[in-house]
Amino acid sequence: MHNVGTLIRRELSVLFYSPIAYVVMAIFLVVTGIFFARENFLPGGESSLRITFGNYLPVILVFIIPMLTMRLLSEEFRGGTIETLMTAPVSETSIVLGKFLGTLVFYMAMLATTLLHAVLIAVYGQLDVGLLLCSYLGLILLGALYIAVGLFFSACTRNQVIAVLCSFVLLAVFTLLANWLASGQEGTIRVMLQHLSIVAHFRDFARGLVDTNHLVFFITTTALFLFLSVKVLESRRWR
Repeated sequence: MHNVGTLIRRELSVLFYSPIAYVVMAIFLVVTGIFFARENFLPGGESSLRITFGNYLPVILVFIIPMLTMRLLSEEFRGGTIETLMTAPVSETSIVLGKFLGTLVFYMAMLATTLLHAVLIAVYGQLDVGLLLCSYLGLILLGALYIAVGLFFSACTRNQVIAVLCSFVLLAVFTLLANWLASGQEGTIRVMLQHLSIVAHFRDFARGLVDTNHLVFFITTTALFLFLSVKVLESRRWR
């Protein structure tokens, strides 16, 4: 666990000194600010972040998070520093967890900037704190899954462009396409597509509902992609 902590600090230092990370954060702030102003600062607008968080953030993060994760392991492969990591007394699991948790902490810091929106709602309206906390729990789980997917593709290639494109395509399919296809189906097919849809699992959190099925979906799917990342790293050790 000490090794994981060291790797988390290493990853955070890279992220907080990376201009790309700050560009990503700036894009996130601008885009979320635009949607917040459009949905909440209009006459009769809803005095909560439910629409912004439930409808827009999952889509925004499909574009944002792959830009954060594309370099996690691809950069190590390209720069040759992966050999130093692999020969150090750390396991592949520790490397993956360190990369994942370091990026998750940075993501949560980026997400914390949206608290300004909550403060503005509290000043000018009635803020539902329970709904807000439930929404943030959903966003943390959503971000963790997206990061795990991005980390997996970053482990598969040393080319950052390929890593970001593969992450975007997979997340877009299961965030946008699956939900859209489900809306036009009935019966068993609709149920299956909704179960595969990330948005369908997330939106209950944005409505203030914590469902065990959704928690299990996010935790197990995130664990699956982390496990796959570890296996990819293990396979590279013997090449």
